[in-house]
Amino acid sequence: MVRVVVETDEAPKSAAYSQAVKAAGLVFVSGQAGYDPATGLLAGDTIQEQTRQCLRNVAAILEAAGSSLDKVVSATFILRDPADFAGMNEEWMVWFPTVQPARQGASLPVDVEGLRVSIAAIAEA
Repeated sequence: MVRVVVETDEAPKSAAYSQAVKAAGLVFVSGQAGYDPATGLLAGDTIQEQTRQCLRNVAAILEAAGSSLDKVVSATFILRDPADFAGMNEEWMVWFPTVQPARQGASLPVDVEGLRVSIAAIAEA
């Protein structure tokens, strides 16, 4: 199986992991937090602002891989506070208004100052 690492300057980068890997006709996007790639800072304090930036980052990575949000088949969201689900879901529905990908959620295992959400995705290539 051929694996291709996907990288773009339009989303935050890390030396610890790939932004995404393309393999077997799919794009596996690593968990994206609400960091603005231009500033390196969280995009805001609210769950909606951070969710919006997470999804901007996911969309940029998918575009770099030749895919898009409308090809997402599965997503995992991780919330710092489960009470943020309604706000995260409100922003989520803006980005996925009709066809909903399969989805699962969990709680953030670490306490990163100000971080409220992380989203990973799997999409058709």
